[in-house]
Amino acid sequence: MTETNNDLFGKIEESITALDFNSISEERKNILQPLVEYIQEKITNQQQVRLNFICTHNSRRSHLSQVWAQALAAHYKIPNVFCYSGGTEATALFPKAAETLEQQGFKITKLSEEKNPVYSIKFAENAHPVIGFSKTFDNAFNPAFGFAAVMTCSQADAGCPFIAGAEKRIPVTYDDPKAFDGTAEQNQKYLERSTQIATELKYVFSEIKLN
Repeated sequence: MTETNNDLFGKIEESITALDFNSISEERKNILQPLVEYIQEKITNQQQVRLNFICTHNSRRSHLSQVWAQALAAHYKIPNVFCYSGGTEATALFPKAAETLEQQGFKITKLSEEKNPVYSIKFAENAHPVIGFSKTFDNAFNPAFGFAAVMTCSQADAGCPFIAGAEKRIPVTYDDPKAFDGTAEQNQKYLERSTQIATELKYVFSEIKLN
């Protein structure tokens, strides 16, 4: 039997296959281009790619981005990509964000039960899981230097004029699904936002040319 290495779970692959680049406007592609160029330069120079996705509370959009970026790097077999997330303050990974990722095929295990629980988020049997918990962007868990700060919300982008250690700052902002918490549209809006993030990051990694 052939070892599958880091092949993604089948349901995640199905989710990725269903993503449609036609939903990405030319304006959004222009916004994503600096991220494509940053990753490409690192890969061309055979350097590690460190991406720190930053939002205000590190509870929704930054986690969705971190998890999808790590999975899509594996999907396209792009090596040495390490994804992180952080906020301008620490709160908790919002349960609906984790549930939405689970719905799209990720296997999620809650490792602790405190107010800011730690989650194992797996996208493949033999790949290291993403460790999900809320933290500030400069937490010791995250890289101290040599990374791109990808700003996933306009509030964090405006509130953090300087990210220490970042080689590049790349605003790729998304509307917050928190606006629909407690409404009949909550499930739909979280899935829409996760799918948008996944689609745009699929586009980013699909543009990377390996040496």
